[in-house]
Amino acid sequence: MGREHAGVRRRLSRDDWADAALAAIAQGGLAAVAVEPLAVRLGTTKGSFYWHFPNREALLEAALDRWKERYTSAVNAEVEAASTDPVKQLRLLIHRVVETAERDPIGLALLSNADHPAVARALAQVTEQRIDFIARLFVKMGFTPASARQRALLAYSAYLGHAQLAHSTPQLLPASPAARRAYLDHAVSTLTLR
Repeated sequence: MGREHAGVRRRLSRDDWADAALAAIAQGGLAAVAVEPLAVRLGTTKGSFYWHFPNREALLEAALDRWKERYTSAVNAEVEAASTDPVKQLRLLIHRVVETAERDPIGLALLSNADHPAVARALAQVTEQRIDFIARLFVKMGFTPASARQRALLAYSAYLGHAQLAHSTPQLLPASPAARRAYLDHAVSTLTLR
């Protein structure tokens, strides 16, 4: 499936290649990030790839940067813009990331490739950024920095567990929207309990 329209081929960008790499990771893990299959997927040649990247590792770095921006920085900015109330921000964050984790396999695919140096770096950066963001919300709620950090770590661990369940045994999770909302609201109440 090419990217041609009325005989005119659109020039691909670095982001197009990075997005294609992320889609490949979602479908087949890190091993699926290969230049020739991605070129076929994008309807182009390897020359387009080499116009933007010197090698596969540079593409992987660009894809990981896109993933960090899309699934961490942008989500944090969305949550901060939505409210100034830290409890409402935490509730929105939890609902948002749980929905994303349930339908997006990229994070889990990256976790299964955590032994790759570039992936390990990206996971470490994202994990720290996410936990720091959550801890700041708890500090705004009045928790001490140490308690905020512990709660943030617990919240993030619960998120990772939820993501794993959503992909491996989704039948264990609440099925209806009302039950899902109650489940997530209970998680927020538990995390913010004094």
